[in-house]
Amino acid sequence: MTETGERQSKCERQIGLTPNPSPVERRVFVVHVPTVGHGLFFLPTAFHFITKTEMIFLLAQDEPQAVEVGLVHGHAAAKPGRNCPLCPRLMAFREDWRRSEPTWFNAPVPSFGPTTARLLIVGLAPGLQGANRTGRPFTGDYAGVLLYDTLTRFDFTRGTYGAHPDDGLELVDARITNAVRCVPPENKPTGPEIATCRRFLTATIAEMPNLAAIVALGRIAHDTVVAAYGQRPKTIAFGHGASHALGGVTLFSSYHCSRYNTNTGVLTPEMFRAVFAKARALLDA
Repeated sequence: MTETGERQSKCERQIGLTPNPSPVERRVFVVHVPTVGHGLFFLPTAFHFITKTEMIFLLAQDEPQAVEVGLVHGHAAAKPGRNCPLCPRLMAFREDWRRSEPTWFNAPVPSFGPTTARLLIVGLAPGLQGANRTGRPFTGDYAGVLLYDTLTRFDFTRGTYGAHPDDGLELVDARITNAVRCVPPENKPTGPEIATCRRFLTATIAEMPNLAAIVALGRIAHDTVVAAYGQRPKTIAFGHGASHALGGVTLFSSYHCSRYNTNTGVLTPEMFRAVFAKARALLDA
């Protein structure tokens, strides 16, 4: 067996591949081979192939690594794995908090709500003591109080928001995700981190067949949604209360519902509700 073949076998044993995986088990793994100097994809014959645009390369490691990036039924997955390595700074920050607070979620936060929803809300990134702690978007911090209260006012929820993932709250015809899935230091993701994580936003949008409206919370969320649709953010400018036709959906933009924005008066509850009133009117039309 060649050195490359030995490395492939080692990685396949590492991730426990089954000889004939069922469709829901079919996954694609990135395998990094340091001696080659770049990432290589080892795809077992039963697995789906991917296009060049879906390739994900890892930074150099001392040992070959097999990392699930989640390709299911031939399409890029809408969520990263728990130990996603794509952004080294975020990965290191996440690991620090796993050691400091082992009972916290401390992983890429998945989207919340049904894929059949017609409304998608896109935030910036998990809050350190909010979604990063609880594992549900906008849960456990101030921003979630305003967001879920607003969603309830416009009949996008069922149940009562209790600031923890076991509160029984359900979203109705709405879904929430983030532009960046991992908590960033000082709540400030870098440009490359935003661009890297955009593949998951694109896949999230793609798995929502009934999607009709997107509410972007903040400029970064607005710009990455626009980029996910293959448009240049400069051509579709951010503005609170603005709306744009975008790839068959309507994009509504709002200032982020952060404590800072509400405390400084940049965003009032009335301003925030006005954006969701427009989205509701569109869906009810």
